[in-house]
Amino acid sequence: MPISNYYTIDNTDLRISADQASNFAKGIAGDFNPLHDPDNRRFCVPGDLLFTVLLKHYGISQKMHFRFSGMVGADASLQLDEQPGDAYELRDAAGKTYLHVDRAGELTQDDKLIERLALSYVAFSGQNFPHILVPLLQEQNVMINIDRPMVIYESMAFELKRVDIPNVNLRLAESSMSVDGKRGDVQLTFEFLCGETVVGTGCKRLLLSGLRPYEQGGMDQLVTAYLARRDNYQATGSV
Repeated sequence: MPISNYYTIDNTDLRISADQASNFAKGIAGDFNPLHDPDNRRFCVPGDLLFTVLLKHYGISQKMHFRFSGMVGADASLQLDEQPGDAYELRDAAGKTYLHVDRAGELTQDDKLIERLALSYVAFSGQNFPHILVPLLQEQNVMINIDRPMVIYESMAFELKRVDIPNVNLRLAESSMSVDGKRGDVQLTFEFLCGETVVGTGCKRLLLSGLRPYEQGGMDQLVTAYLARRDNYQATGSV
């Protein structure tokens, strides 16, 4: 399904329905976080969908930094700058900012490259739990609250060596986590590849809160429930 099916733009007004956001999270990102279920009272639009929309709308610059500052609800009226400069923000009609973007260097609006880079990143990002986060939690001997997990997508940044790239894929380069009391800071470094050549690097930052001592049974319960949602979706199209 084309990426444009997951959002609606009318002039400078961007809207994303609960169904569009949920279908993107599950069908494109492979992200089965319950926060992206349309009937969840704490529903929010995936940050990776906002990232993808802005790349599609404004293009890719060699250096980009995305900083999230709030969760977007269903059908929020988000305003797109008509003439963004080296920095722009995604705000709602009341002026609240949800995402700040800084960019520099050469710009490309090559639709094929934009879609390939965005989808490669989103596929990587959507798999952060449990494949990457659980081993990091085990190393630090902490875990998130299984009843109300708080994992916040704080920011991501990347830098490309050039933008005339015929094809691009992504791989994880390094992952690390630091813990300060009940808070955790996760850094995921990745590389963009064209064939076997590294053409760019980036980093995603996650903030965790409400950490507690690691308990294998509780973590197994959380992972099992998450994977069951994924498997049921793949089998039936719903969770």
